[in-house]
Amino acid sequence: MATAPPVCDFGWKAVDAALPGVDGNSHRILDQARPNGLVVAFICNHCPYVKAVIGRIVRDAADLKEHGVGFVAISSNDADAYPADSFPEMKLFATRNGFGFPYLYDEDQTVARSYGAACTPDFFGFNAELELQYRGRLDASRKEADQPGLRRDLYEAMREIARTGEGPREQIASIGCSIKWK
Repeated sequence: MATAPPVCDFGWKAVDAALPGVDGNSHRILDQARPNGLVVAFICNHCPYVKAVIGRIVRDAADLKEHGVGFVAISSNDADAYPADSFPEMKLFATRNGFGFPYLYDEDQTVARSYGAACTPDFFGFNAELELQYRGRLDASRKEADQPGLRRDLYEAMREIARTGEGPREQIASIGCSIKWK
């Protein structure tokens, strides 16, 4: 069942935590920030919405580096109930899709709860002061194939945030599979 997160709570401060990454190291979320901001993305391996856009997520994360914006992805799904979202499967998913950013495992789901994550994918875009400025969709495709000329909502918002410190006031919520809570 598709779920949409609430609208952006402008100014809300990013929450830090240390989580295991698929690279075998522990990573602090806020250490992934660059001088102009940070995107924290809640994703998982099995969600059809994530699968449909993962190539564009990887592209946008790489393109945002050029604008001084960091990127981190977190999986918080209950892997006991959804084995496709297990830590070993996360490693394979990251490798298969060429992740150029940390992919972290929130096994006890405390990080997802502290962020108020609702679905996969769910994007949180922070400015240089790590204040929330974007909580919207990646683009208009939802779980469809990439279409020529599709506006890159997350990318464009984060470019604006990198430049001005403020996100667009008009934002369209992401949509995806609900977080699989324990």
